[in-house]
Amino acid sequence: MTEISTAFTGQTVITTFEMTPATAHELMERLQAAYDQVIRHQPGFVSAGLHMNDAMTRICNYSQWQRREDYQAMLRTPEMRERNKLINTLCKGFEPVMYEVIGAY
Repeated sequence: MTEISTAFTGQTVITTFEMTPATAHELMERLQAAYDQVIRHQPGFVSAGLHMNDAMTRICNYSQWQRREDYQAMLRTPEMRERNKLINTLCKGFEPVMYEVIGAY
């Protein structure tokens, strides 16, 4: 389970996906499958959470990794490269950004 804490020394990645309500459920299913079948099994994976807004126009993915390099290596696997091509067709775009936890309340 994801725990947000300033004591976390790994890499936090927040990815936002912009889509239409017409593709929201399929996109979420594809993301869940990617976590179930590939991502959570990658070296350095700690935890993740998927969130969808009420309007079904945004998905936010919060993930934690032991190291920045672990996350980057996962993205470069042939399996994730193929999955991300398909995911990209279901949304207007997505952007992963690396963060440091500054405060947790």
